[in-house]
Amino acid sequence: MDKEKDIKELENINTDNPEVDENADEVKDQVNPEQDQEVADTVSQQEESTTEENQELVEKKEEVVDESSEKTDAVAEEQHDHNHDEDEHEDDDDDEHVDYSNYSKEELVELIKALAKDDNVQKAERIVREIKPLFDEIRETERKEALDKFIAEGGEEVDFEFKYDELTNRFDANYKLIRDRKSAYVKEKEQQKESNLKKKQEILEKLREFVDSEETNISFNAFKDLQNEWKNIGPIPGAQAKTLWANYNALVDRFYDNRSIYFELKELDRRKNLESKLELCERAEKLAGHENLKEAIKELNELHNEFKHIGPVPKEEQEALWQRFKTASDEVYARRKEFVEQLKSELEDNLKVKEQLAEEVQPFTEFDSDRIKEWNSKTKEILEIQKKWEAVGGLPRAKAKAVNKKFWGTFKTFFNNKSAFFKKLDAQREGNLEKKKELVQRALEIKDSTDWQKTAEEFKKLQRQWKEIGPVPEKQRESVYKEFKEAADHFFNNKRSKNSEVEKEFEENLRKKEEVCNRIEQLAKDNPDDLEKLRDLQDEYLDIGFVPRNSISKIKSRYSEVVDKFINNIEGISNEDRQAIRIENQVNKILSGPNADQKIYRKEQAIKKQISKVEHDISLWKNNLEFFADS
Repeated sequence: MDKEKDIKELENINTDNPEVDENADEVKDQVNPEQDQEVADTVSQQEESTTEENQELVEKKEEVVDESSEKTDAVAEEQHDHNHDEDEHEDDDDDEHVDYSNYSKEELVELIKALAKDDNVQKAERIVREIKPLFDEIRETERKEALDKFIAEGGEEVDFEFKYDELTNRFDANYKLIRDRKSAYVKEKEQQKESNLKKKQEILEKLREFVDSEETNISFNAFKDLQNEWKNIGPIPGAQAKTLWANYNALVDRFYDNRSIYFELKELDRRKNLESKLELCERAEKLAGHENLKEAIKELNELHNEFKHIGPVPKEEQEALWQRFKTASDEVYARRKEFVEQLKSELEDNLKVKEQLAEEVQPFTEFDSDRIKEWNSKTKEILEIQKKWEAVGGLPRAKAKAVNKKFWGTFKTFFNNKSAFFKKLDAQREGNLEKKKELVQRALEIKDSTDWQKTAEEFKKLQRQWKEIGPVPEKQRESVYKEFKEAADHFFNNKRSKNSEVEKEFEENLRKKEEVCNRIEQLAKDNPDDLEKLRDLQDEYLDIGFVPRNSISKIKSRYSEVVDKFINNIEGISNEDRQAIRIENQVNKILSGPNADQKIYRKEQAIKKQISKVEHDISLWKNNLEFFADS
């Protein structure tokens, strides 16, 4: 509950009723002599002089009893009608106050749409006056951002034209509708007052007829009906109220003055009024112990309204009756005062807490980071402070706006900064998306290539670049990755399919090379001197092609083994010849392979190093021999 709103409600609920009745007492004791003279003059003009002298004694007695109470009731009712329009606004205060400063643009539009349909025009107009500046601030912020962007893009301010969005147009349309309804409501009220004025003027004419009518019971009852009808009509324009009431009171006085024969009926009526007001006193006294103070104040307001409309009581009972009713009312008002003071104290305590929380969030305006986790962590912190803020309660109205603005201004600044960070991050991710789309395009271009080795290396390069680029917008993350992966999978599936065929070819080559090795081994047994046959078999072996990777070493060893076996089995040649055959065999093998020139060069360099080492060893041995010979 908004405690400051409770204070306003309790301070506004019919606090003028006791004063009205007290003023009525003063009027009772201080009757306007000029008004009395005017009434007397009017009566004297209407009555015949002979009848006036005979009735004057009776009328004086009745005047003493009636005059003060009737005028007291008139003053009280006039004050009631004068405040009638203000009382109509009290219902609006029953609603709990809402802080709209944290509402978004969409929420404000939905709110004003609901208000435009609300039958309580005054409440709707009051809330609109509160939210209109908040919406205008959002409107101006959007316009300024659009202008800044327009200027940043090279535009001139004089050329800038801002078009408001649909939300703004809907807000303005509903705002105009509420204003029109308010104007119609006020116009209707004024028309009602004019209608009430005519009705009361008609009653005055009827009262004038009764003043001059016969003194009958029927006329007296009809007169009381006119009085009740007068009271039930409602407020009239303020400019005519005072004159109308003066005329009404004068006619009422004349009626009772001219109808002294009904003195006993009036006394009976006053006794009945006394009983009714005593009952109201008892009800008012019970309100002092009512648990719900707000309901007690409202009920007391209703009792005051009944009290002043019941009518006059015997003069000797007036003061005591009023003092009893006033004392019962004062007890309720004393409770209200104590309650209000307590609420004010609580609001002051709330103010201290919220001022501290407002200071606590100030550093958040300076926060900046390039990491999402740190922004999320800070967001959790400020939201925890917001929970504390919302748990505190209301504030004194005089200071609430400044404190709320300080806190929520900081709150909005932080989230604006956070929004700017994520906008920048989104811009970076959009850039990353464009880069990855370029990689996707390149992957699509090469996915059908049959240059397996080169294309595989390029795909690996594209994959490395993909990882280095960084994240893309979440909405496109899965789709762009899926497109890239499909292109890569398409190529590598084709490559694996081709490799399967190659593997079969490699297996066949291995089988052929093993067969050649077997034939060389058999040749080493059967005819080791047939070098030409060996060279034919070697050429056949080298022409066969590649074998599976895991069999390369094995088949090479097998080939070298059978060739060495053949060379070793040759009869009638020296070791130098055997070595020459081996070197020739190695050279042919190198020449038949890839990068033959480089391999020959490396082999040549290796042989030169061996020759150089041998020559060095020979020179060393020769020196040693000469040294030993000399010794």
